[in-house]
Amino acid sequence: MIVGIHHIAITVPDLDAALDFYRDALGFAVVQEGDWDGDFPQADRVIGLERTSARMAMLKAPNAHLEIWQYRHPAPEDRRSRPCDLGYPHFALQVTDIAAEYDRLGKAGMTFAADAPVNLGTTSAIYGKDPFGNIIELYEIRDPDIAQLQPAADNGDQA
Repeated sequence: MIVGIHHIAITVPDLDAALDFYRDALGFAVVQEGDWDGDFPQADRVIGLERTSARMAMLKAPNAHLEIWQYRHPAPEDRRSRPCDLGYPHFALQVTDIAAEYDRLGKAGMTFAADAPVNLGTTSAIYGKDPFGNIIELYEIRDPDIAQLQPAADNGDQA
C-alpha cells in the first residue's frame, strides 16, 4: 500500500552550503545525516553504484522530506535539466505571500526566471534556482477550491 510521497532527493556539490540554504533559509529541519567513504556496501546496493563516497542529509519540510546528497565518488556530472525536459525537473513549494518569499529567498541566494512572481488569477507562481542550479517553484494558491496544503499550526517546531 502506498501511503504517500516521503521525499524528493537532489544532489549538490556542497552539502554544507545546501544546508545553509535549505535548513536556514527555507526552514527545513535536519532529521538524519550520513557520511561514508567507499565502505557502505548496503548503500551501494540500494543506490546501484559501487564504492560510493558521499554525504547526505534528510530534511523535514512541513509535509514531506527533502534528501540532499553530495557525492565524492563516483564523480557527479552536471545534467540538470530545463523545466521542459523529461525526468524530475523541479519541485514546488506552496507559499503564502509569494512576493515576500520571492524577496526573502532572492536575498538567500535563489535566482528567478522573472523579475517578479506571475499572477495567474487564482494562483501566482515563479520558477527559481537554488544556489546550485536546482529548479524550485514558488506557488501561491488564493482559491480555496484548488487542492492545497494547510499551514501547520505553530507549535514551536521548525518545519
